[in-house]
Amino acid sequence: MKRVLVGMALLALSTVVAANNSSSGRFDLVEATIPSIQTAIQNDIITAEQLVQMYLARIAAYDAQGTATRLNSYIHVNADAVREAREANQGRANGYQKRPLFGIPVILKDNINTKKMPTTAGSVAFEGSIPQSDAFVTRKLLEAGAIILGKATMTEFANFLTNGMPAGYSSLAGYGYNPYDPRPDPRMANDGLGRPLNDGRPALTTGGSSSGPGIAVAANLAAVGIGTETSGSILSPGTANMLVGIKPTVGLISRDGIIPIVADQDIAGPMTRTVRDAAIVLGVIAGFDPRDPSTAACLMPGNCFSDYTQFLDATALQGARIAVPPFPASRAVVMNAAIATMTAQGATVVIVPALAPQLPGCPSRPPAANFPPAPGCTTVLYYGFKRDLNQYAQDHVRTVFPTQSLADVVAFNIAFGPGATKYDQDLAIFSDFFDVSAGSADTLRYQADRAEDITRSRGAIAFVLNGPDGVEGTGDDFDALLFSGNSGAGTPAKAGYPSIVVPGGFFDNVVNPPFPAGFNARPGPAGVTFSGRAFSEPRLIALAYAFEQATHHRVPPASTPPLATDVVIKP
Repeated sequence: MKRVLVGMALLALSTVVAANNSSSGRFDLVEATIPSIQTAIQNDIITAEQLVQMYLARIAAYDAQGTATRLNSYIHVNADAVREAREANQGRANGYQKRPLFGIPVILKDNINTKKMPTTAGSVAFEGSIPQSDAFVTRKLLEAGAIILGKATMTEFANFLTNGMPAGYSSLAGYGYNPYDPRPDPRMANDGLGRPLNDGRPALTTGGSSSGPGIAVAANLAAVGIGTETSGSILSPGTANMLVGIKPTVGLISRDGIIPIVADQDIAGPMTRTVRDAAIVLGVIAGFDPRDPSTAACLMPGNCFSDYTQFLDATALQGARIAVPPFPASRAVVMNAAIATMTAQGATVVIVPALAPQLPGCPSRPPAANFPPAPGCTTVLYYGFKRDLNQYAQDHVRTVFPTQSLADVVAFNIAFGPGATKYDQDLAIFSDFFDVSAGSADTLRYQADRAEDITRSRGAIAFVLNGPDGVEGTGDDFDALLFSGNSGAGTPAKAGYPSIVVPGGFFDNVVNPPFPAGFNARPGPAGVTFSGRAFSEPRLIALAYAFEQATHHRVPPASTPPLATDVVIKP
């Protein structure tokens, strides 16, 4: 395995060097960054139109059904992308090229509204649904000069349709595949719910639910991705695809125009190959939106910024204090190496006890038998899914479209048959039992559970970050929590606090039951995640950047090598 990783690292190094040669008359698409793309455009090595065509060539080679890799990261490719890029080129005379994302091709998770393309959340119940307007995030990207290259596959309804659905699967698009091992899982055993593992699911998880943006950006099928997270849905595919992913503070970015699980925790964020690119994109999509009350926090100075690159600091680990709760044994090698790196960079790293426990989710299988839910579990996601999906449909789904509520989704799926419910829809059915009217018993229960979630999650994080003396703002405070991948996503998610995942290396993909003889498992990417207090993105970005610059763990997948069309040399 070491020889494989060394070879991959050398490929990564040569590719990164080549990608940064745009100032000398050469441009390499693979591993290109936002700055290297913009330099190539400004130096007339490539045009935005040419860049889009280069990405489309890679999509055709590596993503489509029938290709050897069959990554399946795109659920919809923008048919107007080349024209839109051509028009962007024509806008250069009036300074359009100075916009922060001028000409940058972006892939959006398919729960983010685009008024010119369908927005489906991967559900056959929303197939062909073209929203009335773009999401706030989409508008911000377009205003910054980005080209929306297409919509990404995802775990259906952000992995809140049912229990046991494999990451990256949806009834509308099928399975996505991890470019670090794009093979199907060959095992014949069942998944614990009586379903065979060899049903087409990937051998190496894609992470979810923002699987499609993760796959596409990892395989260099887009320059930048935008995912969404309720609890782990950016951090998980960021980890699985060796990317940088930022799950922002709730209130930093508008949720308007995003198919939800629950507004209390939902947030969009960038998925990129470098911390710098993630910081650039975060500054573009952050900000106040009158349609989303949570973003009123951005009106308070010091909470939201239009330029997060100002916080990139390669020396940020020097003098930093990092708290590390227990991590999975399977990631011990990765985490211990990360801790050693941070210590060598001047950080004080302290192993701390596990964060205080949170309320578990309520049992939802079989749905009817467990409703109404007993005390001691949280109903927030279930209640919110019905309330907020119904509100999304009212605000954004065209009135002529037949699916207008969660009840419509459930009914459609039953009528459609096995193609819509391969893994059932027990979470949707359970959620639809809730009475979301004002003052109902379910509403009062939700309000109490949400208050308890906030109290527990924010209290647990403060207890650790405040340091041994328990007082915030003193010298023994910790700058951040450090988790393995998305293993600690739940508590910051309930709190509405930010996290950023950065590539941390590889782990051995050992599964139970094991793969059959002759099927050699390939190493899987691993990530490390920094989490902090509300609106601590500047500090987390600084720490993540310092770790990235000290390690350079990012390696492009061997399954999607450069094409002949990926290189442009100016005569």
